[in-house]
Amino acid sequence: MGAKRIGVLTGGGDAPGLNPAIKALVEKCAEGGIRVTGIFDGWMGLLDGYVDQTVELDPVAVRKWDRDGGTNIGASRTNPFKTPLKEGEPSVDRSAEVLRNAERLKLDAIVAMGGEDTLGAVGYKLSQMGLPVVGVPKTIDNDLPGTDYTLGFDTALGNSMEVIERARTPAGSHHWVQVIEVMGRHTGHLAFWSGVAGGAQQILIPEVKFRYQRVYELLHEHMARGTQDRRNPRYAILVVSEGASALDEAVVTVDAKLDPFGHARLGGIGTLLSERIRRETPYDSRALQLGHAQRGGAPSAVDRIMGRLFGARAAQAIVDGEFNTLVSARGVAPSCTISLVDLKQAAGKLRVLDAERYYDAEHYSPKL
Repeated sequence: MGAKRIGVLTGGGDAPGLNPAIKALVEKCAEGGIRVTGIFDGWMGLLDGYVDQTVELDPVAVRKWDRDGGTNIGASRTNPFKTPLKEGEPSVDRSAEVLRNAERLKLDAIVAMGGEDTLGAVGYKLSQMGLPVVGVPKTIDNDLPGTDYTLGFDTALGNSMEVIERARTPAGSHHWVQVIEVMGRHTGHLAFWSGVAGGAQQILIPEVKFRYQRVYELLHEHMARGTQDRRNPRYAILVVSEGASALDEAVVTVDAKLDPFGHARLGGIGTLLSERIRRETPYDSRALQLGHAQRGGAPSAVDRIMGRLFGARAAQAIVDGEFNTLVSARGVAPSCTISLVDLKQAAGKLRVLDAERYYDAEHYSPKL
């Protein structure tokens, strides 16, 4: 007998494209007579004390959701394998609560939408414990293994590019070195491609350690061209991923305290680099940290389409009983092939930027 009721949750950071995916999932499940329960705030919503806060989703309820950014059922970075029973207490393994509460809600499967932590660190482990899971890839970092595209990347790319482009106006007027920090803990997909689109002179990514002196040398070369010929620009745009770091230096953190998945909160490399440029070169510099705004706003056309494709394919996996799988896109979105792969792939090595192919490590610039 097929599934009669499933739960859907969104974990980790919010991302444009999640709501279109939920809408498509709900509509496709309704066609197959499958009811959908929305679980609030990621895996937290299946822990004791939270499990009664759910919402029944039907095509009427989600009719306009494809227009919305973020996630209308909330998200959290909860790790059921490492969560305190009460605030301030040591973390313990509460995964048994998830299994018990999924059964209590009469859920035949869970559709989890998220990235490496939501799907790899939690979803895959729970699937091995007997919870049927179908994963939908979501992260603006676009680094989840097993798929070429993750929800939110295109919108975040457009948002970042727009800010980079706008930053060129004041930088050009005042002859600044504008340093723009974007997200990207382990990989540089967002920094690299937004830097390419925004016309940055240098791009610093986690995959390649940089040297301060080389950054300065490249700045001198670039700025000298503007001094010799005023038709050339006398400013520079540097895009840096939050996870980028200099040789023999650790990544810069806002808070070194680790979250339940073992991650420190990154941020500040852009400010540090800008301060060093002001102190160690003749150039004035300004730093801009995009932060969470880069993943805000309504989803782009690509993320609306991909959300619909991902959500519909996840629903079909439920109908067909293809559990413990990850919806995967292969090729260039949205004209790509949608299929299913083993959920285990979400727990694999992150999909990093192909630096050899795209990145000129000598000049911290696109190899295009």
